[in-house]
Amino acid sequence: MGLFYEEFQVGQSWTSPSRTVSEYDLINFAGMTGDMHPLHTDAEYCRGTQFGERIAHGFLVAALASGLSYRLHITDGTVLANLGMAWKFQNPVKIGDTIHVVCTVTELRPSRSNPQAGIVKRDYTVKNQRSETCAVGEITVLAKRKPV
Repeated sequence: MGLFYEEFQVGQSWTSPSRTVSEYDLINFAGMTGDMHPLHTDAEYCRGTQFGERIAHGFLVAALASGLSYRLHITDGTVLANLGMAWKFQNPVKIGDTIHVVCTVTELRPSRSNPQAGIVKRDYTVKNQRSETCAVGEITVLAKRKPV
C-alpha cells in the first residue's frame, strides 16, 4: 500500500530506479502516438540538427518519468485521480541515455470537495547518467486519507 495523504510531508523526496531509453522506445512511441517528427525518427535528418542524433519525444520522457515514479510504490492503491501536470524539457534524452526521477512533495492541502482525500503536489526532476537535468515536471494528485 502506498502513502496516505497524511503520510506525505512537504520536502519529502525519493529517487526512482533508473532506465535506459532505447531505439525501440522511440519507434514504439512514435507509432503509438503518430508523432513521426524527424527529430525522433530520422537519424540522417538529425545529423544536421543541434542534437546530432535522434532524441526522445518530450511526452515519452514525461511518460517514462511517470512509470519510474510508480516504481517507488508511494502511491500504490492510495491515489484516486491525477488532477494535472506541467512539464518543461531542458536537455534532450537520447537513445542510450539512462534516466531516473527525483520526486519531491511541494504542497499538501485538504480536498474541499472530497473529505476522504487530500491534494498532493510533487515536483519531478528527470536526470540522465551524467546528472544533467533533462526535464522538470509538476504532478498533482488526489490521494486517499487514512481510514478513521
